[in-house]
Amino acid sequence: MKGRMIVLDHHAGREAAALMVDGRLDDLLIDDETAPRPGAIFRAICDRPMKGQGGMMLRLPEGTGFLRTAKGLRPGQPLLVQVTGVAEAGKAVPVTDRVLFKSRYAIVTPGAPGHNISRQITDEAERDRLAEIAHVEMEGPFGLILRSSCEGAAEAEIAEDIAAMLALATAVMADAEGAEPEALTEGDGPHLLAWRDWTAEAVVTQAGGFAREGVLDQIAGLAEAEVALGEGTMFVEPTRALVAVDVNTGGDTSPAAALKCNLAACRALPRALRLRGLGGQITVDFAPMSKAHRKQVEQSLRGSFRNDPIETSLVGWTPMGLFELQRKRERAPLARLLETR
Repeated sequence: MKGRMIVLDHHAGREAAALMVDGRLDDLLIDDETAPRPGAIFRAICDRPMKGQGGMMLRLPEGTGFLRTAKGLRPGQPLLVQVTGVAEAGKAVPVTDRVLFKSRYAIVTPGAPGHNISRQITDEAERDRLAEIAHVEMEGPFGLILRSSCEGAAEAEIAEDIAAMLALATAVMADAEGAEPEALTEGDGPHLLAWRDWTAEAVVTQAGGFAREGVLDQIAGLAEAEVALGEGTMFVEPTRALVAVDVNTGGDTSPAAALKCNLAACRALPRALRLRGLGGQITVDFAPMSKAHRKQVEQSLRGSFRNDPIETSLVGWTPMGLFELQRKRERAPLARLLETR
């Protein structure tokens, strides 16, 4: 099918959502029932500061959390925190004390007052319309961000989202005090996340959609490290310490072929990491090329990751000619999710 299609289903007994673009799997969300969902909000209890790391270990209802800053905090103090990503095996859940209440159109920000509109909306008349909606619907000390999806959306739908997030924020913030840790929200699952963050011309909700739309076959292909580039191949292999990416041109080793293959790898890398749920340190060994071509490759990488939903920092070239990236661990690795069933 041409165009964008969302498929809501279950996979390996877990709630799952797939985004298909022109019949190709472009994004995949599978629920991880073994850990708190990113976005979940807890009342945590400060446990002990981590000397040397500058953070604070927290007690959660089940397990521990880690907050990167301990400034002004004391052991035993209750604190509202929100899960920001997936914990590595044996480590604490990463959290922030800057909680957000996010829906399809609106983000309510208790710690940042004021009204803001997504910079992606550039039409002045539309910005004025949205500013008026925010002024009418948003009450109290909390801040509000209207997302890019608001552009062209019905006023009633935007207002409904603002009201829902405002009510949730008010209820959660009122429950900040307490002697014991407690889960206050569970975070959005794949179906809600797909509705919240993806856009598509069609949505498939009938059971068995993954099989009918070819999602299952494409998920099976993700078990392989090899990614076909058309101009060569790329191998994406997670290790305990990092994700290693190796780019190969195949038979043609000319400078032109190497550059072409490396640019194809730049375009394919965000999708390959996204679908496999990989993050942390990424090290790319591009096909051999001249230093004169590095700038072009780096520019291509930056362009490719610009629209990726997961925060990724391009660190740069190593003395050995490898390229390093740091990617937020926002999702559980696909291999781990499928192994636990």
